[in-house]
Amino acid sequence: MKTHIGDAVLELVEGDITKQDVDAIVNAANSSLLGGGGVDGAIHRAAGPRLLAECRTLGGCATGGAKITHGYNLKARHVIHTVGPVYRDGEHNEPALLASAYRTCLELASQNHCASIAFPAISTGVYGYPTEDAARIAFRTILDYLSAHSEIKLVRYVLYGAAPYAVHQRVLEQMLAE
Repeated sequence: MKTHIGDAVLELVEGDITKQDVDAIVNAANSSLLGGGGVDGAIHRAAGPRLLAECRTLGGCATGGAKITHGYNLKARHVIHTVGPVYRDGEHNEPALLASAYRTCLELASQNHCASIAFPAISTGVYGYPTEDAARIAFRTILDYLSAHSEIKLVRYVLYGAAPYAVHQRVLEQMLAE
């Protein structure tokens, strides 16, 4: 699914984020930035040991923040590591922290001359954020950013599996119809 926002394209695809040929991919990392499971582990494995070596120099990352590294063995020239919130009940600043994670990644992409960026569904795996709520926050943040900034031309939202893709597609279609 593709939609145009000004001069940019927001694209939903089902696939593997480590295989994306974009300027930057986003890593849904833990606060240590030293690797983990899920998307984080897959990106570290695909990028190779130099990614971990560079991450060791970054001093971790706060929830809602982001830091950028080289992409090493990935097609993407950069990895933007962000820490999404662990979902408790939606009453502990989780929506604002999740929006901040997306926004900070987009800002880092702009600052580092990345015209294309690929996101996973941040915080929806082991961090337990309800998929539909997280998708709404992600898309609102991305749409608002693309409406106000022209340097990013492609945001690709990469979903691992048909079920998450279907939820995200439905949410995006609803938001575009509002």
